[in-house]
Amino acid sequence: MRLTGFLLGLLLLIVPEVLRVYYIMPFPGSQEDVATDLRQVNIAYWLHHNVWWLRLLGLALVVGPSLHYLRIGGWGRRTAVLLPLALAATVFYLFNFKFMADKMFLPVEHKVMAAVAQDTGDAADLVIAVERNGEARAYPIELIGYHHQVLDTIGGEAVMITYCTVCRTGRAFSPVVNGAPETFRLVGMDHFNAMFQDNRTGSWWRQVNGECVAGPLKGTLLAEVPCSQMTRGAFTRFHQQGLVMQPDPAFTKEYEGLKDYDEGTMVSSLEGRDTASWQAKSWVVGTMHKGLSRAYDWNYLMRTGSIIDTLAGDSILISVNGVDFNSRRIAAHWLNTEYPAFSTASYHDGKGSHSLKEATLPVYQEFWHSWRTFHPNTTRYVPK
Repeated sequence: MRLTGFLLGLLLLIVPEVLRVYYIMPFPGSQEDVATDLRQVNIAYWLHHNVWWLRLLGLALVVGPSLHYLRIGGWGRRTAVLLPLALAATVFYLFNFKFMADKMFLPVEHKVMAAVAQDTGDAADLVIAVERNGEARAYPIELIGYHHQVLDTIGGEAVMITYCTVCRTGRAFSPVVNGAPETFRLVGMDHFNAMFQDNRTGSWWRQVNGECVAGPLKGTLLAEVPCSQMTRGAFTRFHQQGLVMQPDPAFTKEYEGLKDYDEGTMVSSLEGRDTASWQAKSWVVGTMHKGLSRAYDWNYLMRTGSIIDTLAGDSILISVNGVDFNSRRIAAHWLNTEYPAFSTASYHDGKGSHSLKEATLPVYQEFWHSWRTFHPNTTRYVPK
């Protein structure tokens, strides 16, 4: 009976600690189910919020038998007790202080924004740019890629700028939930996408679309704030009064680990790039329009600079370079052939001049595995 209780207690001390982290971190096999299947996330969420009473129950079952065997046993029996207890203690330490996402990727300690005239960063670095009420700010991917999220105020509005290097997804959201400002911490990942926990309700939110997938607010969506990806140099030219986030001196070593991420030359099974087209880690540009989504091959876009396509019956333009063929600025527009009232600008290519509709479409650079996971009905652009 004592042995049964001891073994059951050990299981309660070890298994929940492992599973609550395993299911929301990129361990082998932990992120492979389809995006609509949230069983692993739900198990991890329950364990996160109930682990303390599981620990207490495990300790209650272990303490009595452990004291008994240590008191009456020889060295062999004592060793047989102490080794499993040491294993449980090691598991507790590793899965609470080493493998937890918020222990591996820390928030910004000192956020400093510099005017573009004083910014000394590499002009070729990629940034996520956000403009609100006439104020523009840029966040280098090599910085927010480590922190995963930065809270800021732009044009008088609170904005949460996020980035997931494993999905190559940059998004910005309004950190307002049910009318109240909210703060978030990195908790793990869901289908290789960063996942945040809000501090008020403990609910879990996907970075890729701002959807709450576990907790009291499940089904709620954060309001997305338009953002765009471009080079640092392009941001400087387009926003001469803009501000650029500077490196936090406390994380110089961590930033160095992402120095090759922009160019796709980073050697990593999670963050590295497949240079061939339509592989899991290939780069794509994705857009959405009237409930439909489509992905465009990055390699093809880099060769052509732009694609004129039809999506949901409307003509659209997908552009990598915009007006500057060194900016790597990604943009998507409705073409004006069906909407003459919205003519505000023109786009020129080898086929002629095209008027652009004033409204742009959401457009993102992303790994192909991420885009197809979170847009399961997406189509792929096939050159004519």
